[in-house]
Amino acid sequence: MISEKLMKELNEQIKYEFFSANLYLAMAAYCASEDLDGFSNFFKVQAEEERFHAMKFFNYINEMGGRVTIPAFDEPQNEYASVLDAFKQGLEHEKFVTARIYKLTDLAMEEREHATISLLKWFIDEQVEEESNFSGIVKKLERISENSNALYMLDAELGQRVFVPPAQ
Repeated sequence: MISEKLMKELNEQIKYEFFSANLYLAMAAYCASEDLDGFSNFFKVQAEEERFHAMKFFNYINEMGGRVTIPAFDEPQNEYASVLDAFKQGLEHEKFVTARIYKLTDLAMEEREHATISLLKWFIDEQVEEESNFSGIVKKLERISENSNALYMLDAELGQRVFVPPAQ
């Protein structure tokens, strides 16, 4: 049986996952307004991933006999100085989410809640990928600098990204 404290934190993580989806939709909207449809697509796909993550927690809580509660979400930032700024802020947000997952894992380990530890192991691995993706794009954008041809090439590349739900 999952403790009340751990259940509260798992529900709180649902909030952060849905907030992440909203944040990435705001970034997608910013990129679309700049006529960077590939970058916009990247963030839309990222939003789908975040909703998938939220539902993974949602389903887990239900499977464990808990009660899911959906709290209000904060409004995400909607304006950015540049596409590079959006990706830098996305990277910082992913680092925040990683810290949250580590906090949840520490709590699950303290409580010897092995099923939750197993779930969170998937998220730890996922966060390595998330931070790497954002970090790589930030580095590319920094190298590109003012080269509009390279920017549009990266935009075209990111336009090819699709969401494929991971095997459970």
